[in-house]
Amino acid sequence: MLTVRKWVRGGLTAASAVVLAAAMTLGATGTAHASATGSSPIGTFDYDVRGMGVRVPVGCFLTHTIKGSGKRLTSEFAGVDCAGLAATFVRFCNWRIDFSYADTDNKSYRTSRGSTHPECKGDPLRRARPQTLPTYGKACAKFFVNGKLRAVQCHYITR
Repeated sequence: MLTVRKWVRGGLTAASAVVLAAAMTLGATGTAHASATGSSPIGTFDYDVRGMGVRVPVGCFLTHTIKGSGKRLTSEFAGVDCAGLAATFVRFCNWRIDFSYADTDNKSYRTSRGSTHPECKGDPLRRARPQTLPTYGKACAKFFVNGKLRAVQCHYITR
């Protein structure tokens, strides 16, 4: 059985191949179906959990994936992956992932705030419902720990 983390990592390679193949076969005509996956590093930081100090070292990333066509998003999810020693020891407590959307003028028009999860987890993950965006622009995933923004990863959605 694959874990979500292995699925996301395997999906990165598969998604890249699908996007490349679609770009080569579609050319300039036809309806483009697109997906995008990107990762942003989560810098090292310290925070308190029930009076105990927790240090998050380098080696963790916020990964955000969207799938769809045009303004129609059929799938969107974001999660945290860690590598090396961070994968073994890091747990995030009091975390949440928000999805936010902005138009082409970078004016935010919607934020889907995720639930704050008090439990400690090494691989936080959140999925969004399928939706049609009212305008082109960008979709972002934002990762918070103890109420503080720790990483952002965005995709531009254009014609």
